[in-house]
Amino acid sequence: MDKLYDLTERDGLPEALRVLLEAFPRADWQAHPNFAGLVAFWLDRHEMFRQLCEVMRTDAEGVVDGRMDPREMQARLSRYGGMLVQNLHGHHQIEDMHYFPVLKAREARLDRGFEILDRDHHAMDGLIARFADGANGVLRGQREAGTFREDVIGFETLLRRHLADEEDLIVPVILKHGPDGLH
Repeated sequence: MDKLYDLTERDGLPEALRVLLEAFPRADWQAHPNFAGLVAFWLDRHEMFRQLCEVMRTDAEGVVDGRMDPREMQARLSRYGGMLVQNLHGHHQIEDMHYFPVLKAREARLDRGFEILDRDHHAMDGLIARFADGANGVLRGQREAGTFREDVIGFETLLRRHLADEEDLIVPVILKHGPDGLH
């Protein structure tokens, strides 16, 4: 498989797909008139996914270090793990069915980038399922917190890679063309 497409291998989008990011650098996003509303909301969702992973990782570390009762971790994992899985699935469905096709039509030269994101979503389906299996193992008392912590670290690393690449490709397209037709 081409390293460009493989979520587990790549370390960012290739330069050819970062052309709009050069014109719309991250540091300038919030000041752009097309940032408010959809872009801000979408980035908040991404930040929520990052924070949920961080909470679950930190909780697992707390159990391993003896700073947190395993039952408290289980209660929080049930809540936050379920929230992560449900929201990620819904988020990816909306992107795949609506946002990506509209944005791809606006910037056909970034077609390969949308192919990468689509492959990421398919890979993430398996990663989410493995994460859920690990979390359920913890909830049933069949998986140790330390092992689950490693599961979360692996999942979080790949999720962060995907989210960063997705943001680098999509936010500049919306900033350039506006959010019309995406609501």
